[in-house]
Amino acid sequence: MPPGGAAPVTRVSEFDATKARKQSTLILQRFFRHRLAVASLVVFLLIVAFGYLGPLFWSLPVDDTTGRRFEPPSAAHPLGTIQTGKDMLAQLIRGTRLSVQIALVVSLGSTFLGVVVGALAGYLRGVVDSAINRFIDLMLIVPQIAIAAILVYALEGSWYVVALILAAFAWMQVARITRGETLSLSQREFIEAARAAGAGTRWIIFRHLIPNMIGSITVNATLAVATAVLSEAALSFIGLGVQSPDTSLGLIISENYSQITDRPWLFWGPFVIIVLLSLAVNFIGDGLRDAFDPRQTKVRA
Repeated sequence: MPPGGAAPVTRVSEFDATKARKQSTLILQRFFRHRLAVASLVVFLLIVAFGYLGPLFWSLPVDDTTGRRFEPPSAAHPLGTIQTGKDMLAQLIRGTRLSVQIALVVSLGSTFLGVVVGALAGYLRGVVDSAINRFIDLMLIVPQIAIAAILVYALEGSWYVVALILAAFAWMQVARITRGETLSLSQREFIEAARAAGAGTRWIIFRHLIPNMIGSITVNATLAVATAVLSEAALSFIGLGVQSPDTSLGLIISENYSQITDRPWLFWGPFVIIVLLSLAVNFIGDGLRDAFDPRQTKVRA
């Protein structure tokens, strides 16, 4: 302590005062600065809660036919009843849940397949890359919705059959994006070091390449949800998607589109949910893309 008893003044630089933050923290901060993406996340969670928690608050069974056909909205049936006398709100809850399940299965399945195939093509190159690219080109030119509709009809598809078939036709774009990123990453020093250490192809792909592509993988998986929602709705609308006694948003629209003039509540309910679900997921994907952008290195206060 210097003469006079005064304690020394220690200056803390701005650099020293700044706490080190994890990459995940930076990503979350960037995402939550994207107001439209945050609002869309809230909408998406509300739709999911409606589908999965709705039965806890609405006890009328989805297969209950005690109501009169085409009843108007009332206290007993807030959204009226459909042609068979079933409660429309119960149908909408069930349809939302199954549409979300289909979309998530399609997203996870197509993303996993696309990432693995794309990483193999980009890392192995040569004959493997050429063969995979030609197969992807072939898959992209076939009428996917038509083929999917035929397969669903032939297999008398329940919701999980529809989901698996849609996933089988939704992985090609993910594979191409992953291949491009793999071609770039495979030239980096850490991949060369892994090869020099004797790491095999599977180890390098799953422990080095894929973890370093998690940003684009997450964004593509999110956007695949919106595509799956619309694809399932299109198939079900033409009667070649989810089949009764299962139901989905597309099937509900298909069964009630003729009532759009006389009983519009039967059509607009599922239609609005499909639109909100698709828009919300797309905006969430935009927010994630901005959050994972490596050029954004600063976090605003």
